[in-house]
Amino acid sequence: MDHWHAKEVETIFSEIKTSKDGLSKEEAARRLERYGGNKITEKKKTSLIFKFLKQFNSLLIYILLAAMIISFIFKHLIDAYVILAVVLINASVSFIQERKAEKAIVALKKFLIPKSKVIREGKLIEISSLKIVPGDILILNAGDKIPADSRIIESENLQTNEAVLTGESLPVDKMEEIVKKQISLPEMKNILFTGTQIVRGNARAVVFATGMQTEFGKIAKNIQKLEIQKTPMQKRLDLFSKQTGIFILAFVAIITFLGFLKQFSFFEMFLTSVALAVSAIPEGLPAILTIAFAISSLSMSKQNVVIKRLPAVESLGSVTVICSDKTGTMTEEKMNVQEIFTNKLFTKKGKDLFFKNKKTDLKNKELFLLLKTSILCNNARFEKIKDKYEIIGDPTEQALVSNSLDLGLNKKTMIEAEPSIKKFEFDSKRKMMSVLRNNGGINTLYSKGAIEKILSVSTSEVINGQIKNLTEKRKKEILKESEKMEKSALRVLGFACKDFSKKEEPLEKNLVFLGFAGMIDPPRKEVKQAVQNCINAGIKVKMITGDSALTANAIASQIGIKGKTITESQLKKMSDIELSRRIDTIGIFARTTPQQKLRITKALQENGEIVAITGDGVNDSLALKSADIGIAMGKRGTDVSREVSDMVLMDDNFASIVKGVNQGRKTYDNIKKFTKYLLAVNFDEILLILFVLILGMFFGQDNWFLPLLPLQILWINLMTDSLPALALVFEKEEDTMQTQPRREKNLLSKIWKFVLIAGVLAFLVSFVIYLIAKTMSFPIEKTRTMVLTTIVLFELLFVYTCRSNKSLFSIKPFSNKWLNYAILSSLVLHIILLYSPLASAFHVVPLTLNNWLLILPFAVSGLVIFEIGKLILNKRKEPNRN
Repeated sequence: MDHWHAKEVETIFSEIKTSKDGLSKEEAARRLERYGGNKITEKKKTSLIFKFLKQFNSLLIYILLAAMIISFIFKHLIDAYVILAVVLINASVSFIQERKAEKAIVALKKFLIPKSKVIREGKLIEISSLKIVPGDILILNAGDKIPADSRIIESENLQTNEAVLTGESLPVDKMEEIVKKQISLPEMKNILFTGTQIVRGNARAVVFATGMQTEFGKIAKNIQKLEIQKTPMQKRLDLFSKQTGIFILAFVAIITFLGFLKQFSFFEMFLTSVALAVSAIPEGLPAILTIAFAISSLSMSKQNVVIKRLPAVESLGSVTVICSDKTGTMTEEKMNVQEIFTNKLFTKKGKDLFFKNKKTDLKNKELFLLLKTSILCNNARFEKIKDKYEIIGDPTEQALVSNSLDLGLNKKTMIEAEPSIKKFEFDSKRKMMSVLRNNGGINTLYSKGAIEKILSVSTSEVINGQIKNLTEKRKKEILKESEKMEKSALRVLGFACKDFSKKEEPLEKNLVFLGFAGMIDPPRKEVKQAVQNCINAGIKVKMITGDSALTANAIASQIGIKGKTITESQLKKMSDIELSRRIDTIGIFARTTPQQKLRITKALQENGEIVAITGDGVNDSLALKSADIGIAMGKRGTDVSREVSDMVLMDDNFASIVKGVNQGRKTYDNIKKFTKYLLAVNFDEILLILFVLILGMFFGQDNWFLPLLPLQILWINLMTDSLPALALVFEKEEDTMQTQPRREKNLLSKIWKFVLIAGVLAFLVSFVIYLIAKTMSFPIEKTRTMVLTTIVLFELLFVYTCRSNKSLFSIKPFSNKWLNYAILSSLVLHIILLYSPLASAFHVVPLTLNNWLLILPFAVSGLVIFEIGKLILNKRKEPNRN
């Protein structure tokens, strides 16, 4: 930053070549041309065509496209069109969903204030904030957003809200004095940063950086250099695609070779191999995955979660660590009075005050006087926003007004009863504020400020309605009481008042001490349970905040976040190796910088964690983009953070993340279900034809004809791989938040035994039917029809056992209505094939009742055997639970 905070104003004027009268119009125009507009430039946006083509970037899709091209070349048009349709559906659904998410984010964008006040040629003018240049003199007042990084020249009672940049929830005092070198951004008390806001006072400041040269812009520039991380599911799918592709192609090559050796027609064997490849490759998997993500995304949108990248749905289900900002995400982002001390300690619960757990009223004189002072010495005001009145002003003063309203006091009525005569505004030197009001025949000074300051100017106090002398010993006792509040991370504010005759000059001396109030930005009510749900689900929750360690610890203890606390300075001293080694024991990171957030994310990922980062400010954006899943805030989040995130919380609520995790886990469980179903039923045709070819080598080709033709293989694929598999997306898995996070490296983890056994069983069933039909000397077409029908029925019934690891007897077997519809539809279509003119096109013949009776026991065997197996396995597990 060229140490602008450590230079004299005159030196800055000299270096920037400006003055207190600002720039000339000509010089401002030259600088605008030189430096460019005062805005954050975005990377060149990807065209819609490229975004659509990007959906095809998957090895599994490449294999499907190769099979489609080969099918077209050999005029196997039905195969080609089916593959093309699957690929296009997959790409279209994914593309449409991403476009919807983009539009939702655009709708969330909030523009910076379009106008700013500057001094040019010694005159105050208003210009577009886009045209501000280095050297401009800004004029800023309470409520203004700061349009460019600037050094304060003059200020009066200045405070800014820098939460968007530093994460600090409380207003920050600003001043024009030089501050020492080598300090962090939050400590630069004489610098105003782009995007932050004036909450109190006014200032003049000289602009030294605009656009991409601001701190905001530097962070945006770093973000644009980062690559978006692949989600866990994308990584698993890539690995699965490679493994499956190699395995299938090897099998198909063997079959083609064996067929060639046995003098089958090369063209027939090639078409058979292509059909087998199409059948074995779960080409429906990408489309079903995309549809599953889209359905879950729609469900999440109803729970205030907007998904920008579809695979992020599943990523939530795989998350092992959630790193969350505190302010506004875990807390309400508004100060609330928690405790009030007069000569007694009152505790606020809801809208009521309690003394020793008993509800109290305002008959206590010193309590009433303290509350009255908190209202009458207060600049907060009411404004009508969207047909609703809201309290506007400093967060602390908002809390005091809100507290008085809860307890039945009305600011408007009290102000009208005692009009203001004179104000002594708060400043960082006095550390207090006072307002002189006309109280009937006398004037009353109402004061509030730092507890030490208020006590230092007080000589008496109110005890049980009587004014008593305030001794030094008593002051120490009061300070000890205030320290108890401060240790609970409450911000303590003292109150005092004094009556003056109309002739007396009101001075902030010899005041009557009334007591003090402790306030904090409290946790959201639902966050504690959300954190506990994460713990139950094996997910670590870490707080990363710009607030102090004391405040962070207080909130963490209330919501159940455990672990050690380290600050920005402690983290800076740690090496990357030490951080990785200790990071599991750390629960709270306080006073962190943007670079440190990124470093924390990387350290967790190095340890094998799947990391979700939540945040709202520019300070979160680097980590948001680098994390496995970045979660931005919709209400108060910056455009930069929303652009780089994977999902956006519309209600800014940490609890919504847990709902998203729950949905993500359900989605992942359903992905595993339809994956194991697709794989379990996709290899039996390869095994069947391979085995028959091998037998043909030993017993003669004439006795061992191909059990299925290419078009029949494709029909099996159409009937079983589409609707039934898709219907598994709608399964409603229970208890997803009672299990540990998924740490599986590929889609076959924990299901390969199921797939292998099911595949072998399906092969044996179809081979036995082939042998029976052959032994009974059925015609070749009848035999192939029986084999085809057996496989179709076996796979359609087998999908029910893929619904859950629990036995169908312990769940409602027909509760998934979409699965029932899918099975019925496929059965009807197959019957139409057998008993309509379509039969000749597929070389099948109608089956008799005896044929059906022969097939049915074999068709249901898979379902029956696996359900019995589940009962046995679950019974064996029961003793281990006790």
